[in-house]
Amino acid sequence: MTLIAFIGSVFSPYYFKGRRRGRDEPRDYCSLNVCLYGKARRWTMTERRQRGLTQSHSRLQIGPSALHWGADRTLTVEIDEIGTPIPQRVRGEVKVTPSFINEQAFELDQAGRHRWRPIAPSARVEVSLERPAISWTGHAYLDRNWGDEPLEDAFRYWDWSRASLGGDESLILYHADRREGDRLSLGLHFGADGSLSHFEAPQDHRLARTPIWRMPRSSQADAQHPPRVVKTLEDTPFYSRSVIASHLQGRPIEAVHESLSLDRFRSAWVQHLLPYRMPRR
Repeated sequence: MTLIAFIGSVFSPYYFKGRRRGRDEPRDYCSLNVCLYGKARRWTMTERRQRGLTQSHSRLQIGPSALHWGADRTLTVEIDEIGTPIPQRVRGEVKVTPSFINEQAFELDQAGRHRWRPIAPSARVEVSLERPAISWTGHAYLDRNWGDEPLEDAFRYWDWSRASLGGDESLILYHADRREGDRLSLGLHFGADGSLSHFEAPQDHRLARTPIWRMPRSSQADAQHPPRVVKTLEDTPFYSRSVIASHLQGRPIEAVHESLSLDRFRSAWVQHLLPYRMPRR
Protein backbone atom coordinates (compact mmCIF):
# COMPACT_ATOMS: atom_id res chain seq x y z
CA MET A 1 0.00 0.00 0.00
CA THR A 2 1.17 3.53 -0.81
CA LEU A 3 -0.40 6.81 0.33
CA ILE A 4 0.70 10.24 -0.93
CA ALA A 5 -0.94 13.53 0.07
CA PHE A 6 -0.29 16.32 -2.44
CA ILE A 7 -0.58 20.09 -2.08
CA GLY A 8 0.43 21.53 -5.43
CA SER A 9 0.49 18.07 -6.98
CA VAL A 10 3.78 17.73 -8.85
CA PHE A 11 2.22 15.16 -11.19
CA SER A 12 -0.98 17.06 -11.93
CA PRO A 13 -1.63 17.77 -15.63
CA TYR A 14 -3.93 20.62 -14.53
CA TYR A 15 -1.19 22.24 -12.43
CA PHE A 16 1.29 21.70 -15.27
CA LYS A 17 -1.02 23.57 -17.64
CA GLY A 18 -2.07 26.14 -15.02
CA ARG A 19 1.51 27.23 -14.32
CA ARG A 20 1.90 28.12 -17.96
CA ARG A 21 -1.25 30.24 -17.82
CA GLY A 22 -0.46 32.07 -14.59
CA ARG A 23 -2.84 29.98 -12.46
CA ASP A 24 -0.15 28.63 -10.18
CA GLU A 25 -1.71 28.63 -6.70
CA PRO A 26 -0.54 25.23 -5.34
CA ARG A 27 -3.49 24.89 -2.96
CA ASP A 28 -5.76 24.71 -5.99
CA TYR A 29 -4.22 21.36 -7.01
CA CYS A 30 -4.48 18.87 -4.12
CA SER A 31 -5.12 15.15 -3.92
CA LEU A 32 -4.75 12.00 -1.87
CA ASN A 33 -3.21 9.21 -3.90
CA VAL A 34 -4.11 5.75 -2.57
CA CYS A 35 -2.52 2.65 -4.11
CA LEU A 36 -3.59 -0.82 -3.02
CA TYR A 37 -1.81 -3.89 -4.36
CA GLY A 38 -2.71 -7.54 -4.32
CA LYS A 39 -6.13 -9.03 -5.01
CA ALA A 40 -8.04 -5.91 -3.90
CA ARG A 41 -6.10 -3.60 -6.21
CA ARG A 42 -7.22 0.04 -6.18
CA TRP A 43 -5.84 3.38 -7.37
CA THR A 44 -7.22 6.82 -6.49
CA MET A 45 -5.99 10.33 -7.25
CA THR A 46 -8.93 12.72 -7.47
CA GLU A 47 -7.70 16.30 -7.57
CA ARG A 48 -9.45 18.89 -5.40
CA ARG A 49 -9.57 22.66 -5.71
CA GLN A 50 -8.64 25.02 -2.89
CA ARG A 51 -12.17 25.00 -1.49
CA GLY A 52 -11.67 21.31 -0.64
CA LEU A 53 -8.49 21.95 1.37
CA THR A 54 -8.25 22.67 5.10
CA GLN A 55 -4.92 22.91 6.93
CA SER A 56 -3.84 23.30 10.54
CA HIS A 57 -0.70 22.51 12.51
CA SER A 58 -1.72 18.87 13.00
CA ARG A 59 -4.46 18.21 10.42
CA LEU A 60 -4.75 18.19 6.64
CA GLN A 61 -8.14 17.76 4.98
CA ILE A 62 -8.32 17.10 1.23
CA GLY A 63 -11.90 16.69 0.10
CA PRO A 64 -13.55 13.90 2.12
CA SER A 65 -10.20 12.44 3.27
CA ALA A 66 -7.95 13.71 6.06
CA LEU A 67 -4.60 13.18 7.78
CA HIS A 68 -3.89 14.19 11.38
CA TRP A 69 -1.15 13.75 13.97
CA GLY A 70 -2.15 12.51 17.41
CA ALA A 71 -0.57 13.35 20.75
CA ASP A 72 1.08 9.91 20.71
CA ARG A 73 2.92 10.81 17.45
CA THR A 74 0.69 8.53 15.40
CA LEU A 75 -0.35 9.76 11.96
CA THR A 76 -3.93 8.74 11.17
CA VAL A 77 -5.17 8.81 7.58
CA GLU A 78 -8.94 8.77 7.09
CA ILE A 79 -9.60 7.67 3.52
CA ASP A 80 -12.81 8.25 1.57
CA GLU A 81 -12.02 8.19 -2.14
CA ILE A 82 -13.23 6.79 -5.46
CA GLY A 83 -10.85 4.76 -7.59
CA THR A 84 -9.99 5.28 -11.25
CA PRO A 85 -10.40 4.20 -13.97
CA ILE A 86 -12.87 1.79 -12.33
CA PRO A 87 -15.01 3.85 -9.90
CA GLN A 88 -14.66 1.68 -6.79
CA ARG A 89 -14.93 3.13 -3.29
CA VAL A 90 -11.85 3.14 -1.04
CA ARG A 91 -12.80 3.93 2.55
CA GLY A 92 -11.17 3.25 5.90
CA GLU A 93 -8.37 4.21 8.25
CA VAL A 94 -4.60 3.85 8.26
CA LYS A 95 -2.43 4.55 11.30
CA VAL A 96 1.32 5.07 11.01
CA THR A 97 3.39 5.12 14.21
CA PRO A 98 7.05 6.11 13.73
CA SER A 99 9.69 4.12 15.58
CA PHE A 100 11.59 7.40 15.81
CA ILE A 101 11.46 10.83 14.15
CA ASN A 102 14.26 12.01 11.89
CA GLU A 103 14.66 15.80 11.92
CA GLN A 104 17.25 16.12 9.16
CA ALA A 105 16.21 17.29 5.69
CA PHE A 106 18.29 17.07 2.52
CA GLU A 107 18.60 19.49 -0.40
CA LEU A 108 18.23 17.65 -3.68
CA ASP A 109 19.48 20.37 -6.03
CA GLN A 110 22.38 22.81 -5.97
CA ALA A 111 20.12 25.85 -5.55
CA GLY A 112 18.30 24.38 -2.55
CA ARG A 113 14.87 24.67 -4.16
CA HIS A 114 13.98 21.01 -3.63
CA ARG A 115 14.07 19.32 -0.25
CA TRP A 116 13.38 15.86 1.10
CA ARG A 117 13.01 14.63 4.66
CA PRO A 118 12.62 10.96 5.63
CA ILE A 119 10.42 11.71 8.65
CA ALA A 120 10.04 8.11 9.81
CA PRO A 121 12.59 5.81 8.15
CA SER A 122 11.00 3.00 10.14
CA ALA A 123 7.42 2.78 11.42
CA ARG A 124 4.52 0.46 12.14
CA VAL A 125 1.28 0.59 10.17
CA GLU A 126 -2.25 -0.53 11.01
CA VAL A 127 -4.61 -0.72 8.04
CA SER A 128 -8.35 -1.08 8.58
CA LEU A 129 -10.44 -0.58 5.45
CA GLU A 130 -14.19 -0.96 5.10
CA ARG A 131 -14.10 -0.88 1.30
CA PRO A 132 -12.49 -3.05 0.24
CA ALA A 133 -12.84 -5.06 3.46
CA ILE A 134 -9.19 -5.70 4.28
CA SER A 135 -6.93 -5.11 7.26
CA TRP A 136 -3.37 -5.82 8.28
CA THR A 137 -0.43 -4.58 10.33
CA GLY A 138 3.16 -4.32 9.24
CA HIS A 139 6.25 -2.24 8.56
CA ALA A 140 5.99 1.29 7.15
CA TYR A 141 7.96 4.34 6.04
CA LEU A 142 7.04 8.05 5.95
CA ASP A 143 8.73 10.95 4.18
CA ARG A 144 8.10 14.41 2.78
CA ASN A 145 9.17 16.28 -0.37
CA TRP A 146 8.66 19.99 -0.95
CA GLY A 147 10.05 22.62 -3.27
CA ASP A 148 9.92 26.07 -4.83
CA GLU A 149 9.80 25.15 -8.51
CA PRO A 150 8.43 22.33 -10.69
CA LEU A 151 10.36 19.07 -10.45
CA GLU A 152 10.78 18.90 -14.21
CA ASP A 153 12.66 22.21 -14.18
CA ALA A 154 15.39 20.81 -11.92
CA PHE A 155 15.64 17.10 -12.76
CA ARG A 156 15.66 14.80 -15.76
CA TYR A 157 15.37 11.51 -13.87
CA TRP A 158 15.59 10.09 -10.38
CA ASP A 159 15.35 6.80 -8.59
CA TRP A 160 14.88 6.05 -4.91
CA SER A 161 14.80 2.88 -2.86
CA ARG A 162 14.39 1.84 0.75
CA ALA A 163 15.15 -1.49 2.38
CA SER A 164 14.35 -2.72 5.87
CA LEU A 165 17.26 -4.56 7.47
CA GLY A 166 15.14 -6.05 10.22
CA GLY A 167 13.83 -4.42 13.34
CA ASP A 168 13.94 -0.64 12.89
CA GLU A 169 17.16 -0.54 10.85
CA SER A 170 16.98 0.59 7.22
CA LEU A 171 18.91 1.75 4.16
CA ILE A 172 17.83 4.46 1.71
CA LEU A 173 19.29 5.33 -1.69
CA TYR A 174 18.41 8.56 -3.51
CA HIS A 175 19.84 9.21 -6.98
CA ALA A 176 18.93 12.09 -9.29
CA ASP A 177 20.14 13.36 -12.67
CA ARG A 178 19.92 17.14 -12.47
CA ARG A 179 19.23 19.36 -15.46
CA GLU A 180 22.50 21.19 -14.80
CA GLY A 181 24.26 17.98 -15.80
CA ASP A 182 25.52 16.81 -12.41
CA ARG A 183 24.14 14.10 -10.16
CA LEU A 184 22.84 13.64 -6.65
CA SER A 185 23.79 10.37 -4.99
CA LEU A 186 22.76 9.75 -1.38
CA GLY A 187 23.31 6.63 0.68
CA LEU A 188 21.75 6.69 4.16
CA HIS A 189 21.80 4.14 6.95
CA PHE A 190 19.36 4.56 9.82
CA GLY A 191 20.09 2.53 12.93
CA ALA A 192 17.37 1.03 15.09
CA ASP A 193 18.08 3.77 17.64
CA GLY A 194 17.44 6.52 15.08
CA SER A 195 21.10 7.25 14.42
CA LEU A 196 21.96 8.36 10.88
CA SER A 197 25.16 7.59 8.99
CA HIS A 198 26.09 8.22 5.37
CA PHE A 199 27.71 5.75 3.01
CA GLU A 200 28.92 6.11 -0.55
CA ALA A 201 26.26 4.84 -2.92
CA PRO A 202 27.74 2.01 -5.02
CA GLN A 203 27.74 1.76 -8.79
CA ASP A 204 24.60 2.25 -10.84
CA HIS A 205 22.95 -0.73 -12.54
CA ARG A 206 20.24 -0.78 -15.15
CA LEU A 207 17.11 -2.69 -14.30
CA ALA A 208 14.69 -4.19 -16.80
CA ARG A 209 12.28 -1.65 -18.27
CA THR A 210 8.67 -1.87 -17.16
CA PRO A 211 6.66 -4.36 -19.22
CA ILE A 212 3.90 -2.04 -20.48
CA TRP A 213 5.22 1.52 -20.80
CA ARG A 214 8.90 0.56 -21.05
CA MET A 215 9.89 3.00 -18.32
CA PRO A 216 13.65 2.97 -17.72
CA ARG A 217 14.71 1.86 -14.25
CA SER A 218 18.05 1.78 -12.49
CA SER A 219 19.39 1.31 -8.99
CA GLN A 220 22.67 1.19 -7.11
CA ALA A 221 24.12 -2.03 -5.74
CA ASP A 222 27.38 -3.61 -4.65
CA ALA A 223 29.80 -4.58 -7.41
CA GLN A 224 29.26 -8.08 -8.80
CA HIS A 225 25.72 -8.09 -7.38
CA PRO A 226 23.42 -6.45 -9.96
CA PRO A 227 19.89 -5.81 -8.68
CA ARG A 228 16.84 -7.38 -10.28
CA VAL A 229 13.14 -6.63 -10.36
CA VAL A 230 11.05 -8.97 -8.22
CA LYS A 231 7.69 -7.35 -8.93
CA THR A 232 6.42 -4.27 -10.75
CA LEU A 233 3.76 -2.53 -8.66
CA GLU A 234 3.16 0.59 -10.78
CA ASP A 235 3.85 0.81 -14.51
CA THR A 236 3.00 4.25 -15.92
CA PRO A 237 4.31 6.34 -18.83
CA PHE A 238 6.67 8.35 -16.59
CA TYR A 239 6.87 6.57 -13.22
CA SER A 240 7.37 3.09 -11.83
CA ARG A 241 7.21 1.51 -8.40
CA SER A 242 8.73 -1.92 -7.91
CA VAL A 243 10.06 -4.43 -5.45
CA ILE A 244 13.70 -5.26 -6.19
CA ALA A 245 16.23 -7.75 -4.88
CA SER A 246 19.61 -6.11 -4.40
CA HIS A 247 22.85 -6.17 -2.43
CA LEU A 248 24.11 -3.27 -0.29
CA GLN A 249 26.95 -2.99 2.19
CA GLY A 250 27.74 -6.65 1.80
CA ARG A 251 24.29 -8.01 2.53
CA PRO A 252 21.33 -9.12 0.40
CA ILE A 253 18.24 -6.93 0.66
CA GLU A 254 14.76 -6.53 -0.74
CA ALA A 255 13.70 -2.94 -1.34
CA VAL A 256 10.82 -0.81 -2.52
CA HIS A 257 12.09 1.09 -5.55
CA GLU A 258 10.79 4.06 -7.55
CA SER A 259 11.91 5.52 -10.88
CA LEU A 260 10.73 8.86 -12.24
CA SER A 261 11.37 10.29 -15.71
CA LEU A 262 10.67 14.03 -15.72
CA ASP A 263 11.53 14.21 -19.43
CA ARG A 264 8.67 11.83 -20.09
CA PHE A 265 6.37 13.59 -17.62
CA ARG A 266 6.58 16.96 -19.38
CA SER A 267 6.13 15.50 -22.86
CA ALA A 268 2.87 16.38 -24.64
CA TRP A 269 1.74 12.77 -25.08
CA VAL A 270 2.03 12.00 -21.35
CA GLN A 271 0.25 15.21 -20.37
CA HIS A 272 -2.58 14.22 -22.70
CA LEU A 273 -2.97 10.83 -20.97
CA LEU A 274 -2.83 11.89 -17.32
CA PRO A 275 -6.38 13.30 -16.89
CA TYR A 276 -7.79 9.81 -17.48
CA ARG A 277 -6.21 8.68 -14.18
CA MET A 278 -6.53 12.00 -12.32
CA PRO A 279 -10.07 13.42 -12.40
CA ARG A 280 -10.54 16.95 -11.05
CA ARG A 281 -13.38 18.03 -8.76
